[in-house]
Amino acid sequence: MADAVGTHFFPEIAAGGFSRVDGTVQFWQRVGALIRPDSVVLDFGAGRGAGQSEDSVAYRRSLLSLKGRVRELIGVDVDSAVTTNNALDRAFVIKPDEALPIPDQSIDVIVSDFVFEHLQDPARVVRELDRVLRPGGWICARTPNRYGYIALANRMIPDQWSARIIQSAQDNRKSEDVFPAVYLLNTAGAFKRHFPASRYDLYVIPWDAEPAYYFGSKLLYSLFLAVQHCTPAPFKTVLMAFVRKRPVP
Repeated sequence: MADAVGTHFFPEIAAGGFSRVDGTVQFWQRVGALIRPDSVVLDFGAGRGAGQSEDSVAYRRSLLSLKGRVRELIGVDVDSAVTTNNALDRAFVIKPDEALPIPDQSIDVIVSDFVFEHLQDPARVVRELDRVLRPGGWICARTPNRYGYIALANRMIPDQWSARIIQSAQDNRKSEDVFPAVYLLNTAGAFKRHFPASRYDLYVIPWDAEPAYYFGSKLLYSLFLAVQHCTPAPFKTVLMAFVRKRPVP
């Protein structure tokens, strides 16, 4: 469940365990609207499946858990922890510059949750995602906004301190879930360049969820809420991108 600080500012958390601005609920509800029982889904950057197994809120776990709701759920990751992810039907470990071990145009929906910020070569990754995605299929990505205050602060912190600070700011964040970020595919403009209108339908939703990095301080939490309230869309902390590969005429 949410801590006392979050519940103080969002008392509706008591009714189901999530706030009205919960980014996980917003993102995965829309993913759920795009999948079908006969869909083949690729979880790109699936990791160890922490959300499906460790989230304390049953409703969020149900949204994240696609296995059994689709024909097949395939996970790929550069981290071998993906082989322990029981939320997948199949799992593959890949190298960062390696082609996906998946046939051309065999995937209906690609989901990538907080992964695009780690891509060192986004153009190559986008080509691979396009190769495996069927015409008419969807790419669903949630990632920090390069221009949001969280990403801006993270880029100013030396890598050797980043993981320690993130864990201090988020008590429930484990060290194995913290990875270096480069923010090369993390703006609305970058999405438009990599997914041009001539080939894709692109919908980018800027979002501010509850503050995540507040070190348990009610004062910092309220300060971040005030900042978010005044922040225009291009500077929201998170981007949710839904990309449809247009069918061949």
